[in-house]
Amino acid sequence: MLEVENKYRLSDWAAVREALLEWGAHPQPPRKDTDHYFNAPDRDFSQSDEAFRLRRVGTKNVLTYKGPKRSGASKSRLELELCVGEGPDAAITAVKMLHCLGYKPVAVVSKSREVLKFYRAGFAFEACFDDVGSVGRFVELEIQTPEETFDQAEAALLSVAAELGLHDLERKSYLELLLLQPKSGTRHIGVGV
Repeated sequence: MLEVENKYRLSDWAAVREALLEWGAHPQPPRKDTDHYFNAPDRDFSQSDEAFRLRRVGTKNVLTYKGPKRSGASKSRLELELCVGEGPDAAITAVKMLHCLGYKPVAVVSKSREVLKFYRAGFAFEACFDDVGSVGRFVELEIQTPEETFDQAEAALLSVAAELGLHDLERKSYLELLLLQPKSGTRHIGVGV
């Protein structure tokens, strides 16, 4: 599946959240995501524009590979996810396995996330309200779609962003934004799970 998304800096979420609720969006329970990013032994993902992470949400652990971003008006790329079991022991085992295969930890990105799910223009959307600490507050619009509906999904995403008044587009990932900051305790470089 392709992940078609754009992320917008937005410190005050109230108007966007209210508009989405008027559209019939369904709020999901708030959560905390902790993303442990790794670099491959055979190439530098920062150079190849790829990403590989272990995401922890509650007891759930998911490995995610993101391919290079496609050119265009959205931040779209191949996304593959694999559940690796639940709980801290599964996360520790996954990290140990990655180390044994030569993957190196890059950083840990933690965020508080609220998701609203809604349908618009024939697509299932997620609007993610992300507080990424010192990196900032954002609204991320996302559609998962097969290749054959990419153009329509991208057009729908851009239309919804315009309807919601989202303009301050941020093309960098949270990892890139974190790594651009001066070294501090927020970087969470390391392996800790």
